[in-house]
Amino acid sequence: MNEAWSAQAPGDTPALVVDDIHMTYGELRAVDGVSFSVAEGEFFGILGPNGAGKTTTLEIAEGLREPASGSVRLLGEQPWPRNVALLPRIGVQLQASAFFEKLTAREQLETFGALYGVGGERVDEMLELVGLTDKAATPEAKLSGGQRQRLSIACALVHDPDIVFLDEPTAALDPQARRNLWDVLREVKSRGKTIVYTTHYLDEAEVLCDRVAIMDRGRILAMDAPARLVRDLDAATHVILERDSLPLGEARALPGADEVSEDEVSLTISTRTPAPVLSALAERGTLDGLQVRTATLEDVFLGLTGREYRA
Repeated sequence: MNEAWSAQAPGDTPALVVDDIHMTYGELRAVDGVSFSVAEGEFFGILGPNGAGKTTTLEIAEGLREPASGSVRLLGEQPWPRNVALLPRIGVQLQASAFFEKLTAREQLETFGALYGVGGERVDEMLELVGLTDKAATPEAKLSGGQRQRLSIACALVHDPDIVFLDEPTAALDPQARRNLWDVLREVKSRGKTIVYTTHYLDEAEVLCDRVAIMDRGRILAMDAPARLVRDLDAATHVILERDSLPLGEARALPGADEVSEDEVSLTISTRTPAPVLSALAERGTLDGLQVRTATLEDVFLGLTGREYRA
């Protein structure tokens, strides 16, 4: 296993260790030699486009599916075959959430909680955590998509597990609902929970995760803190101006400008030393409407695969 891929803070105890797992469907290698570990209290993201192998990897890690080969240690135990001792310690939110018919939000949580001997006080706490206190008496079928996703996460947390698996929790949500759910996930992490989640939204993972593993075609291509992955890319910073704010030749002569291009509406200066570029623009009074775009995880994916990211 690549040491950089499994690196954790010194002294951290691994909540999850996945070692060289494989899974095939016919000739398709859905998971092809995946290895990683997750420390206790870490927010770990598995990223990649649809079909990358994220969900299959997560299902193997949480003990819902047996790998063709390789091993998993979850909270020091083997999750497969079904390990009853682990069930009170893990929470799982599946990509397609399933609820009991005709029950309200509170009744859904009470039913899930009853499986673990959880009482009403914990149910109230979970409703407050996910911002559904005012929807407690609302039938699940009448909740919005974002509210249903938050309820699903509450159900995964109601028994106070040590580690939570979330599969595409923000998929199909509108931008505001996604950001509301980000606040919930941050609060879950602040309570010391270990979170392992999948997403195809790279911007989301960049904001939320301590570390990420970028997957494509069943393999992990890179793994580290998002900021470190971006920094190691050594990509240019793009300074974007309104097209008529500066002549093209003058822009090319700016100190630190590596490349200059323009289209119908904007002029873009690419640089690896943005400070002198911005200083020169400030001296010319051309900062109005200026935008600065640094590299993102999408640029990392492009650098790793040679193709644009498509969720």
